[in-house]
Amino acid sequence: MAKRRELSIFNLSFLDIMSCGFGAVILIFVVINNASQELNANPKTELLAKIKKVEEEVEEEISKLREVSVAMKETDQQALDQQELIKQLTAVIASTNKQIASLTGTNQDEVAKLKEEIKKLEEETNLLQTSQSEEVAGGKDLYSFTGDGDRQYLTGLKVGGRHILILLDASASMLDKTIVNVIRTRNLSRERRIGSEKWQRAVRTGEWLIANLPRQASFQLYTFNESAKSVIPEQDAKWLSVQNRDNIEETVNYLNQIVPKGGTSLHHALAKANLLEPPPDNIFLIVDGLPTQGLNPPKSNVVSSQERNALFVDAISLTSGNIPINVILFPMEGDPLAAASYWRLAQITSGSFLAPSEDWP
Repeated sequence: MAKRRELSIFNLSFLDIMSCGFGAVILIFVVINNASQELNANPKTELLAKIKKVEEEVEEEISKLREVSVAMKETDQQALDQQELIKQLTAVIASTNKQIASLTGTNQDEVAKLKEEIKKLEEETNLLQTSQSEEVAGGKDLYSFTGDGDRQYLTGLKVGGRHILILLDASASMLDKTIVNVIRTRNLSRERRIGSEKWQRAVRTGEWLIANLPRQASFQLYTFNESAKSVIPEQDAKWLSVQNRDNIEETVNYLNQIVPKGGTSLHHALAKANLLEPPPDNIFLIVDGLPTQGLNPPKSNVVSSQERNALFVDAISLTSGNIPINVILFPMEGDPLAAASYWRLAQITSGSFLAPSEDWP
């Protein structure tokens, strides 16, 4: 009888282990390869998305610049047409003067008619020259503002009207765009608070508005926090003439001495606006969020978003609705309803809404 061959358990186990190990190594390579492909794909997708976004922004800016270019060309053409008309009128006046000089000893009635005609032509020429200089100069020959030029085309803000009111939020939140930094900054020296970046942007915005006021207009600038008052204390509730250079310089000087502090009462600001006589026909509101109090101080130090929105609704009930309110909104964290609320206010009153970039004005 043949002897049975013995089966070695050790040999089978060893082969199983080697097979499993080899399979595991292959699986690891497969997983690593797939992961590396995914990692290579994601950056490309994100990069393409960023490139597309930048291209869209560039196209949008190019479109805006084209609109500005067209508007500037139209203005330049109007100026050239007026200059040509002035030249023609001047030539007619010179020709008429020559005719008068040659009419020695002739009919006095004819000479008088020619002189009257010259007078009318000179008046018309002066009127054209005056209107052209006002269109070019505006209020900038009274106060110069150093910035990136006339941005009315890009911002949509048109500084027009006969009685223009500027309301500037001077509460503590105007010190910074974060709550933590507001708390830190409000405990610093007076000079550091005045020099805070956000507040200086607000001051420059006020100066920009003043520099673009129409020559024939009157204006007033109120700052408001827990109360509202004119930046020039002795000129409270009075309209100031843009043509008076002292009014402009005094307003700017006082504005640069304001120290932001306290809460925000939009109620006081709009109530103060209602005391002006005649009422304003254009209002510019520079603010960074919804109000934190009404006519009276709040009972609690913490005001919720819903409570701030209720204070806002109560405050705008003081407006007549037929005066445009142009809102310039600065950033502030923790106030998610501010942008929508102020945008709606601008829409209802036929005003403009601007949330400016950090380099504006």
